[in-house]
Amino acid sequence: MRIIIFGPPGAGKGTQAKMVAEHFGIVHLSTGKMFREAINEGTELGKLVKSIIDEGHLVPDQAVVDMVEETISNNNYSKGYILDGFPRTVDQAVAFDNLLERRGESLDMFISLHAPDEELIQRLLSRGEGRSDDTEEKIKTRLEVYKKDTAPVMEYYKHSGIYWAVDGTGSVDEIFQRILSALPVR
Repeated sequence: MRIIIFGPPGAGKGTQAKMVAEHFGIVHLSTGKMFREAINEGTELGKLVKSIIDEGHLVPDQAVVDMVEETISNNNYSKGYILDGFPRTVDQAVAFDNLLERRGESLDMFISLHAPDEELIQRLLSRGEGRSDDTEEKIKTRLEVYKKDTAPVMEYYKHSGIYWAVDGTGSVDEIFQRILSALPVR
């Protein structure tokens, strides 16, 4: 089972991806976590990423695609995985589809979480992770970047037969139940 969980900052992608991964016994792959680890380790990629995300912008497509390809190529994910935070651009989505095709694989589900901007801003301000980009001004910048650069990924997958829109408002458990109802296996 290969799944992408998608949505704007604060939609609950990480929380829901973790729950789906645990429910199905698959791996949760978070590009955000991968990048935070690179930042904490002080790698060259980490330094580049830190300067970019501190401004509320997206990491270059090729760096993200290379990191995802390396991760899924160097590990055995025979039961599958759920990607959280990737792809963030149509170019990344196309590159990922090409990667899967070369591997003789395909994506099983694209889950898109939706919630109003006001709720997303409040969630991000209150989540307490202490991220340098969790100020109201930077959150608004991130939401604008999402709408301009990332939301088109939704359109890319919308007519693929694997797209599922999920209401991302309500309790964590309510959202999780909506996601489970969208998946072909429960």
